[in-house]
Amino acid sequence: MSTAPALWFDPVSSRYKSPYGAAPSGSAVEFTLRPGRREAFARGVLTARWEFDGDRITETALPWTGLEGDRDLFSGTLKLGDYVGLIWYSLRLERYDGSVEEAGPFQLTVYDAAEEAPAWFGEGVTYQIFPDRFYRLSVPDPEGMVGGRWVHQGWEEEPEYRPDGQGEIRNRDFFGGSLRGVEEKLPYLQSLGVETIYFCPIFEAPENHRYGVADYEKIDPMLGTGEDFTRLCEKAHALGMRILLDGVFNHTAFVSKYFNGDGFYPGLGAGQSLDSPYADWYCFQNWPREYTSWWGIYSLPTTNKHSESWLSYITGENGIIRSWLRAGADGWRLDVADELPDFVVQAIHRAARVEKPDAVIIGEVWEDASNKIAYGVRRKHVLGGHCDGVMNYPVRSGILDFLLGGDGAGLQRAVETQRQNYPRWAFYSGMNALGTHDTLRVLTLLGEGGDRKGDTSRDWRAEHRLSPGQRALAVARLKLGSLLLYALPGSPTLYYGDEAGMEGFEDPFNRRTFPWGREDWELLEWFTALGRARKSLKPLRRGELEWLRCGGRVAAFAREWRGEQVVAAVNAGDQVAHVDLPNGQRLRLEAMEGRLVGVSREAVWDLL
Repeated sequence: MSTAPALWFDPVSSRYKSPYGAAPSGSAVEFTLRPGRREAFARGVLTARWEFDGDRITETALPWTGLEGDRDLFSGTLKLGDYVGLIWYSLRLERYDGSVEEAGPFQLTVYDAAEEAPAWFGEGVTYQIFPDRFYRLSVPDPEGMVGGRWVHQGWEEEPEYRPDGQGEIRNRDFFGGSLRGVEEKLPYLQSLGVETIYFCPIFEAPENHRYGVADYEKIDPMLGTGEDFTRLCEKAHALGMRILLDGVFNHTAFVSKYFNGDGFYPGLGAGQSLDSPYADWYCFQNWPREYTSWWGIYSLPTTNKHSESWLSYITGENGIIRSWLRAGADGWRLDVADELPDFVVQAIHRAARVEKPDAVIIGEVWEDASNKIAYGVRRKHVLGGHCDGVMNYPVRSGILDFLLGGDGAGLQRAVETQRQNYPRWAFYSGMNALGTHDTLRVLTLLGEGGDRKGDTSRDWRAEHRLSPGQRALAVARLKLGSLLLYALPGSPTLYYGDEAGMEGFEDPFNRRTFPWGREDWELLEWFTALGRARKSLKPLRRGELEWLRCGGRVAAFAREWRGEQVVAAVNAGDQVAHVDLPNGQRLRLEAMEGRLVGVSREAVWDLL
């Protein structure tokens, strides 16, 4: 995507394009070009390619409409009608002698004007729990459970990471965290300001991560029962918290009751008989041994999204989506959402809304969800009726790049790209995290600067811990990054244990057990203060975003809500810096310092 000459068009300024960012269907977008008078242009033209309408091309005249100082103005209106999709527009200025200047193409997202997302998710803090590793009340007995699992007797033991005799890492070692364990720790989560608990999968599955589901209708017995889940939801709701479940519908386990590859379940699975009720739930090339699987991993056979019985099982009146919402859940995060066809995501969204009108659907999308192409298809993730928000990995990259030495302008660009390309409801419903179960522990990343896979062994990464100097630097960086995270629009999402100072490289080292009794109290107090701020300050929950200074090693912005202003300012450099505040005062930032301040006409006061 090209950028326009700054002197005559800027796609992120409302002086040139109004309204800012994405536009609802049925509206119109005003364009104004501002070239210098001496350039002697005669007229402007806007060329639009309507991608979701068969790449239809239209041209809109931008005639001369007046003067602004020493600049000509060329203005016109692009009417959107009932169109929903992406428009790629380019701009052209023409002189009388036939010469031209061009800019573009630029993206315009047109979303369904009827769509609104529930606001609750994006307002508060989300806490991600990997259930097996959060808190256990006793050592469980795995006898008779699917998967041939075994249980660590010691909570502080290292997760198994070495391959077995067949060269496979089977993830069959468990620690025994449970739903009742989470229930016992609800007051702890409340003290962190948590308003949404996001669970990695909790359904019966053979592996400790449970991303290959064996039975969607059953809570994994090591975690508890359906009654335990409903009770947990009720107690969480009473404390002002909601529950977000992980929906893994793209694939199941080979040893699931649906495929039943090892015969564990009594019924006939698709891998046992073509007479199985699940026979068309999978895509066989040569039954039973050749079938489509996720990334070629035989233990995760991919589901057939065109199977009517499969789709009904997931989205029907008594299907998985609605049943677990009925049991107490408040929404779903969709694993590998890009691999689910749009019609499946739409059906999931519709089912959730019918069952619980304020349920949310959050998609796992690692790139810009507004223009993501997967399997040759432009996805409709944030156009309305699909995802209410997505996992905001581009913003994570922007923050981490800045903390590790990048320019503050890059952070602003990462955030603004999302704000420009997403509907407001999707931008404000982003799941914004610095660490997840799929990434390095953020403290390790900020201390080491990378994953170290190129110069270390897996054994080294299992045993390694940051040096005192590395850890001190990582803690300082994490405090700055989390301040930005908690102050930006979208739900600040905390991966369990990051607030306690957990370290770890890739899976499974990023999935160790929570260090109860060994927490980093400096970090814990910091995240507790951030949680209080996010919960109590309306500008951080709902406010507009205004950039104050983003360049070099400084990033600062204001959030404003009904006359209240809060400013987040971070200096990631080694020199003192200053930020000019909206009331005319200046904020001093020491090296490696972050501040959250309230701003009025007369005063400035610290909020942390």
